[in-house]
This record gives sequence, C-alpha cells and structure tokens, in this order.
Amino acid sequence: MTKLLVELAPGRPASGEVPEAGPTYTVATSPDGIHRPAGINTCYDLFKASAEKYADQDCLGSRAVGPDGKPGPYKFITYREAFQLACQAGSAFLHLGLKPKDRLGVFGPNCIEWMVSMQGCNRTSLQCVPLYDTLGDKAIEYVLGHSEAKFVVAAGAKLAGLAKSLKGVKGQLLGVAYWGEAPQEAQNAITAAGVKLLSWQQLLQLGADNPRDEVPPSAQDLCTIMYTSGTTGNPKGVMHSHGGVMSMVESMREFLDGQGMKVQPRDVYFSFLTLAHIFDRVVEEMVLFLGAAVGYYSGDTRRLLDDAKELRPTVFAGVPRVYERVYSGVLDKVNKAGGVKAALFHAAYAYKAAWMRLGFTSEWASPLANRVVFKNTQAAVGGRLRVFISGGAPLPKYAQGFMQVAMCVPVLQGYGLTETCAATFVQYPNRQSHVGTVGPCMPGVQFRLEAVSELGHSPSSNPPRGEVCVRGPMMFQGYYKQPDLTAQEVDSDGFFHTGDIGELTPEGTLKIIDRKKNIFKLSQGEYVAVEFLEAEFGKCDLIEQIWLYGSSFEATLVAVVVPIKDKLMAWAAGQPELQGKSFKEVCASSQANAHVLAAVTATGKEARLKGFEFPKAVHVDPEPFSIEHDLITPKLSLKRPQLLKYYKVKIDAMYAGLKAAGALPKTAPAAAAPSGQATPARA
Repeated sequence: MTKLLVELAPGRPASGEVPEAGPTYTVATSPDGIHRPAGINTCYDLFKASAEKYADQDCLGSRAVGPDGKPGPYKFITYREAFQLACQAGSAFLHLGLKPKDRLGVFGPNCIEWMVSMQGCNRTSLQCVPLYDTLGDKAIEYVLGHSEAKFVVAAGAKLAGLAKSLKGVKGQLLGVAYWGEAPQEAQNAITAAGVKLLSWQQLLQLGADNPRDEVPPSAQDLCTIMYTSGTTGNPKGVMHSHGGVMSMVESMREFLDGQGMKVQPRDVYFSFLTLAHIFDRVVEEMVLFLGAAVGYYSGDTRRLLDDAKELRPTVFAGVPRVYERVYSGVLDKVNKAGGVKAALFHAAYAYKAAWMRLGFTSEWASPLANRVVFKNTQAAVGGRLRVFISGGAPLPKYAQGFMQVAMCVPVLQGYGLTETCAATFVQYPNRQSHVGTVGPCMPGVQFRLEAVSELGHSPSSNPPRGEVCVRGPMMFQGYYKQPDLTAQEVDSDGFFHTGDIGELTPEGTLKIIDRKKNIFKLSQGEYVAVEFLEAEFGKCDLIEQIWLYGSSFEATLVAVVVPIKDKLMAWAAGQPELQGKSFKEVCASSQANAHVLAAVTATGKEARLKGFEFPKAVHVDPEPFSIEHDLITPKLSLKRPQLLKYYKVKIDAMYAGLKAAGALPKTAPAAAAPSGQATPARA
C-alpha cells in the first residue's frame, strides 16, 4: 500500500453474514517478522542472560522515605544482586509448597520487591497474577478465586484489603508475604484466616536457607495471567506465554533500534505505570534485556515530578492523563506569570512549532528556544529524557504537540490492548504526519480492517476504515477458563478482533476513530459513536470529565460533566449572584449549568459535529468519576452501566426537563438502558 506497509495477503469480499475484510499488512521494515536472539526464548532466559552480561551494573532502584516523610536519594542494586534475590524468592515459593505452573498473585505498587517476585516466578515456572492496586476487594477476591492462586506477595499497606478478600478463598492460599510496614491489625486478620504470613525478609531468608534448582519454563508456558478491569462484569484473565512476551520485547527492540533510539546500559527507565498492566511489564522486560536500569517511583503519585527530578530518567512511559496534566500545569504557570515571560514563551512555542511542521526535529527546530525558554520544562523531569512513550488511551494532538515542542523530546504514541501484549502500533519519532495517528504496526504484527457495515465503514472505501484485527506471535493465548469468549474474539484466521474502529492513512499509519462496542442508536435511527464524541467534548477547557448518555428510546443525548474547579470558580467570581458560593453550590446553580452547556456546545460546533451529536442538557457534578464509586476502571475508562445506575435520577430529570420544555416528545421512557448497550450496533 505504501512505503510503511507491505501487503501479505489480499482482502476478502463479503459473503452472507461474513463481512468484507481488507488486505493483510505488516510493516515494511520487517516483512519476514521478528527473530528472537538464539537461546533467549523466555522471560527467565532474558533475566538470567542479563544478570551474567551486566552483572555489576545498576539494575533496580528505589528511594526510601525517611522518618520526616520525605524520600531520600535513589539507591540501586546490581543485576547480580537482583538475580540472587529472585533465586531466593523462587526457592522460597517452592519450599512453601508451590509447584511449577501454579499461580502466584502480586499486589502493590511498582517496586523492587514486585519485580523480584515476578522474576522468582519466572525462575520456577510459576504463573504471575498481578492484582491491581485499585481493583477493589470484590474484584481481588474474584481474581484470587478464579485464578486459583496459591500464594500472594503484597505491599504491607495492602494487607488489610487483601484480608477482606480471603473470605471467598478459604483454604486456597499456602501463604502471604509482605514488603514494607504492615498494620498489626491487618497481620492479625491474615493469620486469623488460617493463612501463613511472612515478612519479605523472612521469605528471602527461607529461600537462602533452602535453595532450589531452577525450573526453567518453555516458550509455550504461561508466564502471566493479567486480569483486565473491564467496563462491565468480572475481570477477564488474559493469558500470555513466555514466548509471546519475548516476541513483544524483541519487536520493541527492533522498532527502537530502527528509529535510532536504541536503549543501552546507560539508560534509566522511570517506572510508575502499574506492573499489573502489560504495557509497563513489557517495557521493563525490554529495559532489563538491554542492560539498562529501572528506577521505581516512591509510591505516591503526587511526588512523580519530584521522583523524576531525582532519578533523571532517559526513558519515560505514561498515559495521556499524565501528559495532559503536564500540559495544563505548564500553561497555567506561564499564563500566571504573564507579561514578557508569557509572551516570550508563546512566541518561542509558535516559532519552534512552525519549524517542526516543516520537518525539523525538536532538537534542531530552535536550539536557542530550547536553551533559553524551554530549559525549565525539561528540568521538570530531570533534564535527560530521550523519549516519551504514551499508551493506554488516545493522546490528544494538542498534548502531544505541546510535549514535543516544550519538553524538546519525541513523544511516541502507541496503541495496543492487554490481549495484544501492549504496543501493536507505534508512531515514528519526529514525523509530524504521524501526530493524530498511532503509527504503523510494530515488527511481527499483522493486521487487517474488517467492515462495520452498520456505520458505513469499509476497508475498500477511501480512506479504508473498519474494525482493527491483529495477529502475531505476541498475541495472547486466550481467556483463562473462558474458551467460548476466546472463540468469539479470535476468528478462524487467528485474528484478534479489537473492537476498535481504525482508519488507514495513505502513508500507512492507523487512526483509531472509535470503539465498535460503544456505538448505539437514538430513537430517530442515528448512530452515535459515543467515545469519539466524549473525546471531542473533552477538549473543552472547562471540562475535567464527561459522560454522554443516550439510548434507542430517546431522540437526543444528555451529559454529566465534572468541571475543572479552578476554571469554573474563576468564572463564578465574575457572577454577582455566585460570589462567595462554594464549588458545590456553584455546580448546583442554573447559571453554571447554562455556562457549562454553552461551553460544551461551542466545543462541538468548533469540531463541526452533527446536530444529534450535541447533548441538549447537562448535569454539573463537583465530584469526579472515581474508582471508589465504581464509575471508572483503573485505566480511567468509563463504566457505563455503573454510571447510569449512579446518575439515573439525574438522567431522568434531564429528559423530563427537556420534555417539559417541549424540546422532546413526551412519550419515550427516560434512561431505559445504558448507552452502547440498549441497542446493539449491528442493525
């Protein structure tokens, strides 16, 4: 198709209920796929080889929090030391009665102990089952029971939550080990449940006193079962093999080498995205494969920038929300400074961005602006960064452009799912034409687009559009204990159906334009792509969060909006009737409601949305959608059924108000079913 892709197989015409499929493509730089290094077939092979090759180099680092509550400097252990700890942990697991292919849970924030536990599993052919920090007691109990985990290693601060989850898995666990400080009450609760409890030091000593030989896994053996949080129902256990993870590690290495961004032993990776997600797991495996160091954040997300300044990383991976906050924070500081400083910043930004649009890299678009104007923004993350990686959700164009200009570093947006072992598509650095896309596919990945006829998307249209379907050696092995679900998601040609709708550009990059599973009809028959609309309205500078609701029983959309407090209160200060009111009181006012609706409408008009795509009423809520209220997932995805249940009274009231005002017919029942689920997208 283009110089970025090569066609491996022709498309498939529609036949009966089988939709049209486009040609199968792979990336032109690796037409024959990937080739793992000889003898490195598993995650254990990887770590063992690196421990021998880079024995005395820094491997894993952390900063301890002192008595005054402030973290100290970063201290590292070497590859030799990290491997020895993994040997001790693995020996302890076997001594305690675990057998190869048993499951072991890890529960807590990223840290040295987390990685050592995982590597101990790799050494003994145990299957690591990460437990999300924010899954909640019920979900953790479900994951422990469903995976049949035999042991858990947890942060001491998580023992209380873990204890609550033990009720449904009585007699299942052989023990629990914890790192850090743990409340005595939580320790008592664990032992009262009949579960053996060890400190981290006791676990390592047990392994040192009872050494066991390695039990190397094969490439086909499972290395992890990662439970996706999901937006409905119980989490799904995504099975990844050692060979699959190693295939993605090699794919990432080949990609970075090919783009002149080779990771080397002198590099340092800043780890704060949870290791319970495949994205961070494969990045850390790659970093360790190449002899670089991993520095873990101090455990408090409020200290991320302070940790970064202290660590001075060269590689940084984040999610869009992190980059958007950096963007907002820098701009707020610039605008508050005002005067000459603000004018200089904006002028330098415009000048440099113009040269970057002409093809110059961030480094060379304006070296003077980098040294004089943007040096402080670079210093905010240590001043040594070579690359930003963004994943987990779409990164807005404005945020990506800002980071590349003001932070003077390429931002690579990737796309992938837990099932695809993270990065399936990634942008090339310093390619302005790639901004707004997720780039071409990674080495070893094959993909095709499949028609979504109800929305008019066809892989033979111009531009080609359809559901993104991918396959390759890094793909998951299926859903644990759910073969029927696996068969639904993986077709007879071996393609995993992502549920995302993509558009292929003439250059060969992919744009993710919507989510197939969150498409629904309004009562007049219009299809609504709700995630696309939420992304567009989310660009409004007054909005922190937005949820759009609609169903086949209603003719229009309504929305719940969480405003940015500072922005709304700044506006309220200029309204005589709202002066002196609290944020909650302002949000409840009719004036704020009208102001927010007007701002949302203006944003929609700027995006040239269709009339039926605008919400006709909003509810302004001062409380953010939170994991605690079960309204969002740990990845910050909206839980639509839960949002409807939580806001049903408000939804009913908005529709009733519109009908009373004559804006809607008065026959349709309000809030009949959750958006994206009331009427399937397939007509």
